[in-house]
Amino acid sequence: MLSSDDRKAALTLLGLAAAGLLVRALAGGGSPAGAVAYREVTAGRPERDAVAEQAARMARPLSRGETIDPDRAPAAELARLPRIGPGLAARIVDDREANGPFGSLEELDRVVGVGPAVLDAVRRHVVFSAPAARSATSQVPEIVTLNTASARQLARLPGIGPARAKAIVEDRQRHGPYRRLDELTRVQGIGQATVERLRGLVRVP
Repeated sequence: MLSSDDRKAALTLLGLAAAGLLVRALAGGGSPAGAVAYREVTAGRPERDAVAEQAARMARPLSRGETIDPDRAPAAELARLPRIGPGLAARIVDDREANGPFGSLEELDRVVGVGPAVLDAVRRHVVFSAPAARSATSQVPEIVTLNTASARQLARLPGIGPARAKAIVEDRQRHGPYRRLDELTRVQGIGQATVERLRGLVRVP
């Protein structure tokens, strides 16, 4: 059985506790010292949302009759074209920013990685808003000598462009001069279709 002193001590402690609760309530009901507060995060995550939105846009198949403009479309839209994908779409945009719009399928072929198979696959799904480039005759006023031409001269050839012209010069320096035009296919990104377009426009001694 509690003694008189014990009962007084207990009552004193209860009084102090009640006083503390009253002071906390009057002060605004803050959390006790050292307490960890948790709150639910309701806002979205902009970076993750943007990536998810871009992935969804790239995965969306082309609808019947839908076309994409390589002269204006961002990489995410270009990647929806058959046989393009994100990597080649990024190279198309980089080439467009560096060398201007394409205007035609023939000029799109200047992008490394775009060849006859890709052109055939996208032919029905693209429309160009920029005017077509000048014809090969006006672009190449004279015959280009393959083994001595500069990258700038080579870039003016149809289906070549700056990237492939640079690759031709580097290949020529690494493996020696070309003995015949068909040897151009040893350069990455140049196929037999491109070689055929160059016949009559280049000279190989």
